[in-house]
Amino acid sequence: MRIPALLAVVLGSLTLAGCGLQPMYAAAGSGAVARGLAGIEVPAIEGKAGWLVRNALNDRLAAANRAAPAAPRYRLDVRLDDRLEGFGLLSDDTIGRERRILRARYQLVDLASGEIVYDATAGADAGIDVVSSEYATIAAENTALENLSKELAQRIVTAVALRLRGGAQPATAVAPK
Repeated sequence: MRIPALLAVVLGSLTLAGCGLQPMYAAAGSGAVARGLAGIEVPAIEGKAGWLVRNALNDRLAAANRAAPAAPRYRLDVRLDDRLEGFGLLSDDTIGRERRILRARYQLVDLASGEIVYDATAGADAGIDVVSSEYATIAAENTALENLSKELAQRIVTAVALRLRGGAQPATAVAPK
């Protein structure tokens, strides 16, 4: 019974090896992606959401900086749109649910040439229950913003890492979300 299972694992491994699947962070801190991420600086982003997103981005980029410290080669410019929309009207005309929407337009700029290497958007949203306690609702809105900031930062770093993995050429158009 163990031989068929072992045979399936071996055949599965061979199939994956043949598909060209490669780890993004190959060669650990000395790989192209780690070096590229280590060379990104993030200037201040406006507002509370901007502060949270910038800190989340720096947290994710710090791991690359520890592995391969480098002088900044790129600047990541981020503009945010943070909205809170009410929906789910109750019978007494009060809002029963809210949606927090956090969208980012970001550009990776080569510091040497000033050229935009990557131009894209990313977004995340979360639903929030509106309860009778105003304090609880505000706390839920703030928690949603913190979680969305982390999620958005992860999406941005992943997209930039994929771009750096493929080689950073000047951007020609805005990438889809």
